[in-house]
Order: sequence, then C-alpha cells, then structure tokens
Amino acid sequence: MTDTSGKVPKRIAQTIINSLKGGVVPRIGLPYITVGRKNEIQALLHDVDIIADGGASFRFIVGRYGSGKSFLIQTIRNFVMDKNFIVADADLSPERRLKGNQGQGLATYRELIRNLSTKTRPEGGALMLVLDRWINNVQAQALEETGLEPGDPALTKAVDRKIYAVTSQISELVHGFAFAQLLSKYYHAYVEDDQETKQKVLRWFRGEYGTKREVKEDLGVNILITDDDWYDYLKIFALFFRLAGYAGMMIMIDELVNIYKIPNAITRQYNYEKILTMYNDCLQGKARYFGIIMGSTPQAMEDTRRGVYSYEALRSRLAEGKFSREGTRDLLAPVIRLEPLTAEEMLVLCEKLADMHAGLYGYPRRLTTEDLAAFIKLEYGRIGADSNITPREVIRDFIELLDLLYQNPDMTPKALMQSDSFTYSKSDAVSDKSDDDYVEFSL
Repeated sequence: MTDTSGKVPKRIAQTIINSLKGGVVPRIGLPYITVGRKNEIQALLHDVDIIADGGASFRFIVGRYGSGKSFLIQTIRNFVMDKNFIVADADLSPERRLKGNQGQGLATYRELIRNLSTKTRPEGGALMLVLDRWINNVQAQALEETGLEPGDPALTKAVDRKIYAVTSQISELVHGFAFAQLLSKYYHAYVEDDQETKQKVLRWFRGEYGTKREVKEDLGVNILITDDDWYDYLKIFALFFRLAGYAGMMIMIDELVNIYKIPNAITRQYNYEKILTMYNDCLQGKARYFGIIMGSTPQAMEDTRRGVYSYEALRSRLAEGKFSREGTRDLLAPVIRLEPLTAEEMLVLCEKLADMHAGLYGYPRRLTTEDLAAFIKLEYGRIGADSNITPREVIRDFIELLDLLYQNPDMTPKALMQSDSFTYSKSDAVSDKSDDDYVEFSL
C-alpha cells in the first residue's frame, strides 16, 4: 500500500471524485483517469488532423448510458483545445434541439456559443476573448511589418487592410456578408473603446436578438441568426477562427436521445433532416476547418421507427456494412460504437481512483491489488453483468467503497464487499437496469 498524497492536485482530484460519484463526466483532469479507448481516440484524432488541414469531419459516438461516450467526447474536447482548436459543446434537451417551431434550434446555437472554449479559457465564454485576441494579433502584425509607431494614421490603414482581408473571405460564404459587417463593426468599436457597440455585436453573434427591427436600430444590419440558419453561422465561425490564428473549430452535441424522445414524428424528421444537412456538408467539402461529434444511445440511433435510422437517407449512409461485428468494428466509419471496457481496464481505472482518493483525503491507500481484483470480480460476476454493466455503475460502486472504508477505518475491504447489504444492493441495481433505460421511449 502506497501513500499517493500529492500526485494529483487536490482541486482536480476533488472535482474528479465528486463528478464520478454523481454519475457525470468531469471537465478537467481526464488524463489522470483515462484508460482504454485507445483505438477510438486514435480514430478521432485522425479527424483532427484532417480538420486542421482545411477539411471537415462528422462522427457519431454510440454507447449505452454510462458506457463512456460522454467521457470520450470530453477527452477529445480537451485534446483538441491543446491543439489550438476552439471547441463548443452542448447537450440536447426538450428545450434544445437542432430544429423546432419554438426556437429550440437557436437555443442549441446559443448554448454552443456560450460554451465556446479555448486552451486559455476552457470553461467557456471565450467569444470576446477570441475577438479581442484577433484584433491584437492583427495590430501586432501590422506594427511588425510596417515599422510604424502606434497612433500613426498609416498604421491604422494597414490594420484596416488586414481586417478587410479576413472579412472579404468570410463575406463569400452564405450569410457571410452580414457576419463580415459585424466583425468590422466590432473592430472599430474596439479601436474606439466603444463598449456599448462591442456588447451589441457580441449579442448578435450569440443569437440573442429577437427581431430584425431591433438589430437594424442597434447595428444597422437587417439580418439576424434564426432557428433555420444557425448552423450556417457555425461554419462561418469555423473559417473565421482559422483566419484568426486557431487550428479550427470542433463542436460536440451530446444526448441525441432527446430527438428520439420527441413525440411528434414530423418534428423528429425535421431534426434528422438537419443532421443530414450537417453530415453532407462535412463529407462533401462544404464546410472547412470544422468538425462535429454527436453522442447517442444505440436505441436512439438504430430504432427504425423513431431513431436516426428512421430517416432513410441517414440510415443508408450510416448503417454498418456486412463485415463489422462486435470486437471488429470499423473505427473509420461515421459511427463509432463503443465496446464495453474489459475487466482488466476497469481494474486499472479503479487503481487510479484508489490512489487519487488516498491523496485527496491524506491517508495511505488501504486497498491492495488483491482487494481491487476481488472488487472487479464481484462487479463482473453479478447476474447480467456481461451485457448490462457499465463503467459508470462500477465507478460509482467503487467510490462508495472507498468512502465507506475511509469513514470506517476499522472495517476491512473484504468484510465490506462480502456483506449482504453490499452484494444485494449491487446485484439488485444490475437486474433493474437491463433495458429499462429505454422503457419510457418505447411506450
């Protein structure tokens, strides 16, 4: 047994332990607990290289609740930020869809822009930071190239030309002209320290204007971001971010199951049609420096009555071929289906968590390798575990075990794991799980 105090910063360890205990994926510290998924990560990182070269990608990550799909999405999110990408993520919900008759699509856009993140601003809200950094970089480049002094009118003209070079490229895209106009307004407001105009432009970029009249009065343009065209503006942002010095843009949209749960068939079809548009854009070269990852459950993906596959144009593009099977999946296909983590991989993860828990609470680790193996054997030996157990359940059980041992130092791991209450509650949890995740959706 080893004292691991100090290996992981306590702030990060606390976030990781609390998040995993609550059944959610932490947004920081993922490298400390990443195990398995090597092949899936490599496949997605191949997409990152393509995006940085001016291409686009679209992937679905499909896995059961608690199987690790959200963890994988967050892992890629952190990696691409380190690669100088701008990332934005959002979970779909009844209020956030890809398209809706009450602004649900625009609500998703707003969430994505709200969560816009960079390496230096990983918690989101990075839009103003990116715009200001872009202007500062353009000014610095103009100073270096011209050798002029700050405040020289000739320097201002040189900066104007560089700004125009960016906006002219953007104006060639669909809706790009209005976007370029607003970029120019933001630049001049920045130079003139006009904070009011800056905030109005930011409000427009965030999709917060409700009427064209209001936009016209505030900014002098006659267009606003709507539920129908919000996705076009994400493509414009991707090109702008590249021109502003970033590698590209990656968006992650999780909980696709919330489209599957929409009761109205026509509304579901409109949302699937939006997915098809996004998918085609990425694969046909209509988007540049742009990547999309969507997370879904198998049922929400493959159900031919209500799922993504109910939209024939998507099913024909995404369905597996004749040669893929469990254990031999084509990870270069648009859909990545997550295989369960092995017992050996879960053992490694539990060892990491045991070390982290000991370091966080300042005690020598009590669990031996034999104890860890006994815990994994108990978890994977339960009835139905081979098809129903998920990393989320195992991790929550394990953190509960660590907490109980820490709070009850006289209790041994063996005695706790062999207690009737522990084994009964765990076996009961698995037997109740089965396919009940999907009962509410199939009614």
